[in-house]
Amino acid sequence: MRSVLPILTVVMAIVALWYGAAVMLNRQWTLDQAARAGQELTLTQVVADTMVQDRPKLPAPHQVGAELWKTTGDMVLQGRAFSKRSLIYHGWITLSATLLGFAIGTGAGILLAIGIVHNRAMDMSVMPWAIASQTIPILAIAPMIIVVLNSVGISGLIPKAIISAYLSFFPVVVGMVAGLRSPDRMQLDLLKTYSASRSQVFWKLRWPSSMPYLFTSLKVGMAASLVGAIVGELPTGAVRGLGARLLAGSYYGQTVQIWSALFAAAILAASLVGIIGLIQRVTLKRMGMAR
Repeated sequence: MRSVLPILTVVMAIVALWYGAAVMLNRQWTLDQAARAGQELTLTQVVADTMVQDRPKLPAPHQVGAELWKTTGDMVLQGRAFSKRSLIYHGWITLSATLLGFAIGTGAGILLAIGIVHNRAMDMSVMPWAIASQTIPILAIAPMIIVVLNSVGISGLIPKAIISAYLSFFPVVVGMVAGLRSPDRMQLDLLKTYSASRSQVFWKLRWPSSMPYLFTSLKVGMAASLVGAIVGELPTGAVRGLGARLLAGSYYGQTVQIWSALFAAAILAASLVGIIGLIQRVTLKRMGMAR
């Protein structure tokens, strides 16, 4: 209860500020409509109207919640969970690209980290390249990747997964390099006295020591992979995925749709990071590295 109460307090404060901001941003439309109709509105009427506008500048929390339910739970009850109007359908499209890109990025990141730790040339060349690669905005790269791959007949899942992998590999590289180098000199010298080979040093010392770093970087990499998948959906013409929902909402001024898609993406990201956190807790406990 002690841990839940502060969280609820912060959430309630955010919701209260959100409602206040919705009134401030949406009231001008209400006042303009009343002026055109020659009406005088009370404060209560103004506040009430700002909460139910079809295309508000800032949707109220209950409007976003209603849209989320309409495009998820209500669709399930109607037996249309994978309708093109359902956020479950669009969430699955984004999730598939996210997971594939995350797998590619994680695998590449771990391999690069191993090479950087064990090879001086890779440490001097690949690590600066990895850092420099993240200075290029993904919004500039994503359209080029989509267009180039489409020109050679590759479309759909693969281009989005490549964009996700581009964002997710970097935190894994950085985290694993730090983790593989975390054993101190005394531990390494001790294994030398046992005449341990490089592979034994890696599997018996470096790899177990890197586990906390790996899971931390995986959480960041998963969130980055989801962002990459959403960005990869933007140049596709608003066809499928949460990114397409965001783009379609922007085209037609449907701010409620935009915010519901944003919250759906946030819920999806939180769920994926939570799953990694659960795996981390179980793994580290079995390894004797956590209680």
